[in-house]
Amino acid sequence: MKVILTRDIPKVGKDGEIVMVANGYARNYLFPRQLAVLAKGAAMKQHEDRLARDLAKSTALVSTAQANAEKLNGQHFQVIAKASAKSTRLFGAVTEADVADLIKAQLGIDVDKRRISVVDPIKVTGTYNLTARLHTDVTVAFDLEVVTQEQIDGRERARVLAEEKAVRDAIKAAEAEAAAAEAAEARAVARAAREENRSSRSERSQWGDVPDAEG
Repeated sequence: MKVILTRDIPKVGKDGEIVMVANGYARNYLFPRQLAVLAKGAAMKQHEDRLARDLAKSTALVSTAQANAEKLNGQHFQVIAKASAKSTRLFGAVTEADVADLIKAQLGIDVDKRRISVVDPIKVTGTYNLTARLHTDVTVAFDLEVVTQEQIDGRERARVLAEEKAVRDAIKAAEAEAAAAEAAEARAVARAAREENRSSRSERSQWGDVPDAEG
């Protein structure tokens, strides 16, 4: 007998599937417990309508998953955790639930924590390459950086020092460039003066002493 299952039944089928079962099994077990209906007439029409709704829902879910994947793909998230001084080991741990909450808070995307690739809780600072499966056919990659406030403060100090050094180096370079330009200008003036002196001496040597009108 061909029936439509109304619930998942181990070794028989899943809810909504059409399966062949023995007549006695259907009449004595499935039908009395409302686990299945005969696959014909109105029941078949309802089954077809349900398949159409499920297909439309699945298409919508895929479209939503793809749109969310574009937002999430390549994102860099940061979690500030606590650890003992000068240590990378956290007092607690960052779990897949924490990551799901972070994505929800920053991007407004609901992600099933069971679909995030945090197999074991994160207990050490660092950057982790993770994935989230938003749909059967949609998986997206992103980064999670786990840091302590001390590490952030250290980076900020290093950034400020680097900027100050860059300013000092720029001033020194500008001063050196100005000094080089001044020296070059002085050499050019001196060279021009020497050329003028040589030209004057050459002219006197060529013409000798010019006699005056009475000579």
